[in-house]
Amino acid sequence: MSERTQLRQARRLVVKIGSALLTNDGKGLDVAALGLWVDQIAELIDDGVEVVIVSSGSVAEGMSRLGWTSRPQQLHELQAAAAVGQMGLVQTWEAQFKRHDIHTAQILLTHDDLSDRKRYLNGRSTLRALLDFGVVPIVNENDTVVTDEIRFGDNDTLGALVANLIEADGLIILTDQLGLFDKDPRKHADAQLVTERKAGDHELDAMAGGGAGTLGRGGMQTKVRAARLAARSGAFTVIVGGRIEHAITRLRSGDVIGTMLLPEQGRIAARKQWLASHLQTRGQLALDDGAVRVLCLGGRSLLPVGVKSVSGQFRRGEMVSCVDRSGKEVARGLVNYDADEARAIAGRSSGRIAEVLGYISDEEMIHRDNMVIV
Repeated sequence: MSERTQLRQARRLVVKIGSALLTNDGKGLDVAALGLWVDQIAELIDDGVEVVIVSSGSVAEGMSRLGWTSRPQQLHELQAAAAVGQMGLVQTWEAQFKRHDIHTAQILLTHDDLSDRKRYLNGRSTLRALLDFGVVPIVNENDTVVTDEIRFGDNDTLGALVANLIEADGLIILTDQLGLFDKDPRKHADAQLVTERKAGDHELDAMAGGGAGTLGRGGMQTKVRAARLAARSGAFTVIVGGRIEHAITRLRSGDVIGTMLLPEQGRIAARKQWLASHLQTRGQLALDDGAVRVLCLGGRSLLPVGVKSVSGQFRRGEMVSCVDRSGKEVARGLVNYDADEARAIAGRSSGRIAEVLGYISDEEMIHRDNMVIV
């Protein structure tokens, strides 16, 4: 059976759309095309799929609004263009989804937000809450405040990181190419579309080449790297032509279009391996017998009530070890509270967290998705 069945079974997807598509190769936002993609995404949502959009195009749209025909070199000019363009970009997404009575939310991220564990968990909680509310998050890099050179192609990487963040089943990258070819189709008439490969296949590097457009940077190379990043948490990636009619819905129905890059192992196994690879723990939670039982046998999250004592100094999002009465490690995971907060709520019911701390971040001390049994 083709691996394309994963697209029909996916319940959470990240859709990344490049600037060349969104701005019709730099001629201002292509509202008609954007509306067609929204129609297809609305069909996915009606089918019970949660969707996060990673949208490029803020700088390109800003350039169009400001009447600039070439990309400026000065960082402050790029950031100004991003600020201007972001207004039009978000307004257009909102207006198009409003036709389907679907709410949207703007999320601006930097890579620092996803590398800092506390901010990572905060972002994850916010995005998942929005999805629970039926809202479509529109994610872009926060180009107006980044200090590094702005790189449009980096949104491929951002799309993969968002897929990791929300534990998506897959990442769909809409581009101005039909997909990944085994050789450059502009130079070789016999070039063949690669329909399916493992993301870790080293032959992909030579196939991706080094070409890039005038608006985006990195071309196919960043898309292959993004697929490998997404594969770390078990997500598949499809690179497909955004101008193909009904591309998203055709993928969903199993049509073999674009290039599907697959993880080496399933989503749950990949995430558990990623957690298990964190060899250094920052603290320890001693659990009562009931908590050990529900973790090891029931596959449940760890609640504060099951924690007898807390040792070590750690921050929210860092790895801690969970031990039984004899001190044997039974699990490890990313904790939802700082050490002092964890000590304050240990042994208490989740309903009393707000009473003790004055707020509640999460009901769980460690969520089952962020835990591995050892």
